[in-house]
Amino acid sequence: MAFTLAATAVAALPSSAAAAPAPDVVALATPDISLTNQRAHLQQFQNIATANGGTRRSTTAGYTASVNYVFDRLSAAGYTVVRQTCATGCTAGAGPNVIADWPGGDVNNTYMFGAHLDSVTAGPGINDNGSGSATVLEIALTLAATNPTMQNHVRFAFWSDEEQGLNGSQHYANSLTAAQRTQIKGYFNFDMVASTNGGYFINRITSSIGQVLKAYYDTNFPGIAPEENVEGAGRSDDASFNAVGIQTSGVAAGASANKTAAQVTKWGGTTGDYDPCYHQACDRFPANISDTVLNRAGDAAAHALWTLAVGTGTPPTTVYSDTFETATGWTTNPNGTDTATTGVWERGDPEATTSSGAKQLGTTVSGTNDLVTGRLAGAAAGDFDIDGGTTSIQSPAITLPATGTLNVSLSWYLAHGSNASSADFFRVSIVHSGGTTQLFNQAGAAANRNGAWATGTWNISAFAGQSVRILIQAADASGASLVEAGVDNVTVTRA
Repeated sequence: MAFTLAATAVAALPSSAAAAPAPDVVALATPDISLTNQRAHLQQFQNIATANGGTRRSTTAGYTASVNYVFDRLSAAGYTVVRQTCATGCTAGAGPNVIADWPGGDVNNTYMFGAHLDSVTAGPGINDNGSGSATVLEIALTLAATNPTMQNHVRFAFWSDEEQGLNGSQHYANSLTAAQRTQIKGYFNFDMVASTNGGYFINRITSSIGQVLKAYYDTNFPGIAPEENVEGAGRSDDASFNAVGIQTSGVAAGASANKTAAQVTKWGGTTGDYDPCYHQACDRFPANISDTVLNRAGDAAAHALWTLAVGTGTPPTTVYSDTFETATGWTTNPNGTDTATTGVWERGDPEATTSSGAKQLGTTVSGTNDLVTGRLAGAAAGDFDIDGGTTSIQSPAITLPATGTLNVSLSWYLAHGSNASSADFFRVSIVHSGGTTQLFNQAGAAANRNGAWATGTWNISAFAGQSVRILIQAADASGASLVEAGVDNVTVTRA
C-alpha cells in the first residue's frame, strides 16, 4: 500500500504464520483457495527479492522477475495475458502492468480483481503487497483449474509503481474509453491481506459489491464483523477506479495504524501497528504473514468472483448510491423546522477540527466531499459546530423495488465534547407514504466522543414499492455543548 496519500485508521485480527489456520467454510460451489499455494507464491516473491538486492521495487530487476513469474503462470493456465507498458505517469524505468483475461462470460459485465505487484525500495514487500498478488494469482489459477461456465467476464490485474503513487493503475484506468469503463461493473482490490496484527477490512463496504465480500465473512465467521477500510481510503489502486466512476471494493488487513483498544477486545492482538514491518526490510516471508487472515482473504475473493461472474448466487443490486462528489438534490431543513444557528448540514470538503481529540473529520470515506455539519474549521473547534438545536438534510426521492430484501447503508460519525448530554443526537430515518420511521439514533453523553467513521445498515423492506427519502438529523440540544457529525457513501441495495 502506498504511503503518499493521507488516510485514517481501522481494525485487524491476530494470528501467527506458524499456526495452522482454522478451516474456512466457503459458499456452496465456490472452490477453496489453497493456502499452501498462496504461500508458495509468497516464497517465490521472497526468493526473487533475495536474488535482486532485497527489493521488488517497480524500477528494479526484482520487479521484472515478479512480472515474469506472474505472466508465465497465467499464460500456462490459458489466460490471454499482456504486459501493459505504463506509458504515462509512471516513474522512469518502471516495469509494466500485467493484465490477464479469462475467456468467456459477458464482457459487458466485467469484474476485475487486482493487486499491486511492486514493493518499496526498503524490502521485499511480502505482505505489502506479495500477499495481495499471491491471492489474486491463486484465485485466477483456481478459476482456470475448475473452468466453470462463465456468466460474466473476469479480468485480473497486477499493478506497477503503486508505491510511487498508484501510477500503474492510474495509467490503466485513465486509458479506458467511456465504453470500456461502462463494461467494468466492479473492481476488487487486494492490498496487504495478511498483516500479523491485522484483521478484516473491506473497502467501500456499503457498495453493492462490498456487500458481497461482507456476506462471506458474516455467513462463515459471524463474530468477525468486518469494518470499513478507512486507513486505506485513497491509498491503493482502487482509488484509480473510483476516480473514473467504476464501483470498487476489496479486502485489506491493515498497515501502519494502531489497533484501538476496542478492536483488540473484538479481534485480539495488541494495540500496536497492524503490520509492524510496514515498508521495512522485515516485511519478509514467512515471518510477516498471518496464515489465518491470508487464507480467509483468498476465500472471500473467490466467493465474490463465483457469486458475480460464475453465478453461484444473486448479488445485491444497487438501487441508489451517493458519494456526495456532486450535488444530487439533497435538501437542508426540508420541513422548515430546524433550529440550529451554526453547523447546518452541507455537502463539501470538510476541514478537520480537534478538541480533546478529533471532532470534525477532515477525511472522508471516499472521494473529497461528504455531508458535514458546517464544513469549515474556524479559529476554534466550536466556531462552526452545531449550535442552537437540530439540523436536518433529506435525500431526493428514491423509488424502491416492489420485491426483494432492501437495505440502506451509510457511513457516519457523531463527535462531541464532555459537555454534551443524551439530548444531543445523530439520527437516520426513512420518510415514506405513511410518515417518518426512525432507523437509527445515536445519543450523546456527558463524555468526550471523538469522531470516527462507522458503517450502519438497516432493513427497509417494509417500504418496498414506495417512493421514499432518507432523512439525516443531528442536534446540539444541550446548550453550549460541542457537537459535530458527518455522513458519506449512502447506498440502497436489493438482494
